[in-house]
Amino acid sequence: CPTSCPPTPQAAFAHLALAFRCDTFTLQQRVQVEKRARDAAEENIQEELGQCRAALERLGPSCTDAGCREMLEQLQRSLTVLAAAIERATSAAEKLGAVHQEARMSRAAEVMVQHVENLKRHHMREHAELEEMKRLIQQNSRNRQLAETQDDAEPRLRPHPLMRTFQQVT
Repeated sequence: CPTSCPPTPQAAFAHLALAFRCDTFTLQQRVQVEKRARDAAEENIQEELGQCRAALERLGPSCTDAGCREMLEQLQRSLTVLAAAIERATSAAEKLGAVHQEARMSRAAEVMVQHVENLKRHHMREHAELEEMKRLIQQNSRNRQLAETQDDAEPRLRPHPLMRTFQQVT
């Protein structure tokens, strides 16, 4: 079949099972790498925010004008809002990543459940065929036994062909 054909449930199941095994093998390592990357990104953001706060504090004494002081206060409030927005964005990104992973796992679980259902149906069909074969074999065996019993009884009821010939001669 060309590559445009969808994989069979069995092939998809085998592919997912292999992927799960591989993922499990490297999961702990990948978790550690991602944690380090997240922590480094958060540290960089906090460092940048700290540098901005420090720069605003250094500017404070040089601002004697009321408008300039008001501008510095506004910038400090904006930095506080920015820090809170960064925390919310980080939390939302983690949640989005978790939802994406859940969607992937849900699809994988759906494929696996579908494969198990196919196996159940196949098993039920095979079991029904087996039971039908057993029934036919038993019926055939009974019929054969009945036929053998009748064959055994018939010679006693009917005279042997030589006897018939002998009776006709006399």
